[in-house]
Amino acid sequence: MKSLLIFASGTKEGGGSGFQALVENVKTGVLHANIIAVVSNHKQGGVRRRADSLKISFEHFHAPYTKKAYQAIIAKHNPEFVSLSGWLKLAHGLDPRCTTNIHPGPLPQFGGSRMYGHYVHKRVLDAFKKGEIRSSAVSMHFVTKKYDEGPVFFKYPVAIRDNDTPETLKTRVTATEHAWQSFITNLIIQGKIRWNGKDPKSLIVPNWYPFLP
Repeated sequence: MKSLLIFASGTKEGGGSGFQALVENVKTGVLHANIIAVVSNHKQGGVRRRADSLKISFEHFHAPYTKKAYQAIIAKHNPEFVSLSGWLKLAHGLDPRCTTNIHPGPLPQFGGSRMYGHYVHKRVLDAFKKGEIRSSAVSMHFVTKKYDEGPVFFKYPVAIRDNDTPETLKTRVTATEHAWQSFITNLIIQGKIRWNGKDPKSLIVPNWYPFLP
């Protein structure tokens, strides 16, 4: 079984639900992976509490978030795949062929620095009210040197309601993330979705796959 390392920021008070969904979906058989550890920048935050409850090894990653520091964590755990699940720091020095990120909005329109959480949902709603978009989305992409610029291999629409707030939209987006992240991550681990780490045109997905942007 392939090994998977998860990076999940969470907050000092909570967070980490995506990480927990991945762990639980190993138990259900949706995700065929050995989750060897979870990494968070909050030493005693929500991710740590979930890790302790789920009996998953926890790694505290403190600043500075340099290429050398990332590679030291990778060298320590030696994962075959890495999943950024609510990780809010720019990742340096990770293998782009086997590192993926999940994003709570449509890419590439709503990606980049500071485009996470509340900020994404607010921007999406503003664009919706201006008639620029008709829905939000959950996106997944391979991780490169810049925020949200690796090839997008998964995009699933999330309806926007006229009375939505960033908080109500977040609830439905998060539910969609939890519903799909494990299934799509499993395709990555099985090698059914892959690329060469350099050319976005090298992206390969299954013939039946309907989730490209």
